[in-house]
Amino acid sequence: MTDRKATLTLDGKDYDLPVLTPTIGPDVLDIRKLYGQADVFTYDPGFTSTAACESAITYIDGDKGELLYRGYPIEQLAEKSSHVEVCFLLLYGELPTATQLADFTTRITRHTMVHEQMTNFFRGFRRDAHPMATMVGVVGAMSAFYHDSLDINDRWHREVSAIRLIAKLPTIAAMAYKYSIGQPFVYPKNDLSYAGNFLRMCFSVPAEEYVVNPILEKAMDRIMMLHADHEQNASTSTVRLAGSSGANPFACIAAGIACLWGPAHGGANQACLEMLREIGSVERIPEFIAKAKDKNDPFRLMGFGHRVYKNFDPRAKVMKQSADEVLELLGVHDNPLLQVAKELERIALEDEYFVSKKLYPNVDFYSGIILEAMGFPTSMFTPIFAISRTIGWISQWKEMVSDPTGKIGRPRQLYVGAPAREYSDIATR
Repeated sequence: MTDRKATLTLDGKDYDLPVLTPTIGPDVLDIRKLYGQADVFTYDPGFTSTAACESAITYIDGDKGELLYRGYPIEQLAEKSSHVEVCFLLLYGELPTATQLADFTTRITRHTMVHEQMTNFFRGFRRDAHPMATMVGVVGAMSAFYHDSLDINDRWHREVSAIRLIAKLPTIAAMAYKYSIGQPFVYPKNDLSYAGNFLRMCFSVPAEEYVVNPILEKAMDRIMMLHADHEQNASTSTVRLAGSSGANPFACIAAGIACLWGPAHGGANQACLEMLREIGSVERIPEFIAKAKDKNDPFRLMGFGHRVYKNFDPRAKVMKQSADEVLELLGVHDNPLLQVAKELERIALEDEYFVSKKLYPNVDFYSGIILEAMGFPTSMFTPIFAISRTIGWISQWKEMVSDPTGKIGRPRQLYVGAPAREYSDIATR
């Protein structure tokens, strides 16, 4: 923070706005008192130029292609860490010691089962219900089962609810998947890793033993880690806004899942796979590349470029490595969709049009083809994103609840409706 000020002149009167200086990133004009002093609002649709909160969790520099979790570059964490260790980092602010990590892992592992009565919720949904619809309902219903962790003003309640959400979301997502395909639920196993356990709950059946492949396990762990948090995105802002009212953490995370469901947010990797299906074969790629380059054609290549990152998505660099490993393991020869994906990747990295506009394959492109290769239907892509982002949501929620300056979210508006007018009786209209 500094003592610098910016001066706003309005109708011949000056107003001093404090300038706040972050650890890294752009300075921030403090306009909290502007309305009270000048009787004006600021206008920022989408809040793209507004800092709505103070946070010490995640930092993004879109121009540099940089993503930091608590100051640590995502590339280093992806190479040396694990999703559970990153969960500890995001939740508590520092990397754990070996003892702390072992204790944290045990606590999560021991909370992966859900209350047995919750299985009844799934049977209330149609079999063809989207797994995200199921997850919104079931996660919201957790507040009806875990009454001992609903007091947001109690530190221990916040801790317990955080552990429960991190632990149980993979179980709930796997149950939603199993229900959608008519298979029995698979209970978690305590001797497996976080990612390995999720894969087993999705793909094992009672008739035979399922052995987790370490390459797929590592790829899933990376998908979860790379999606763990991403600053004040739409779903994270939704969780914070819901939490600002004092809502319980389960309700807040359910709100985040609902927001993530939108195709402009969490549905990006699903949209990418649907685009690959639309292309259909390698032979048709030139046709769609031409459409993508045509400004008058509404077609857009999904999974390329990023609204925040103006350079290469740092998560994509890591995800490409896992994609190559998974495709080498499982092969792409029998899957036309994956053949299209690999050829599109080659073109995007070499074609001058894409290189000049920095339309590189992003994390959604690579995570989508990994999940497709693993055998997940596209309807499960966003639920897996929700599992991954849960730690970011709960960390941001805990930070917000602990902020002594926090207020209930109440955005203002630029009203453009009718001015005040008198009611007219229906007979005279």
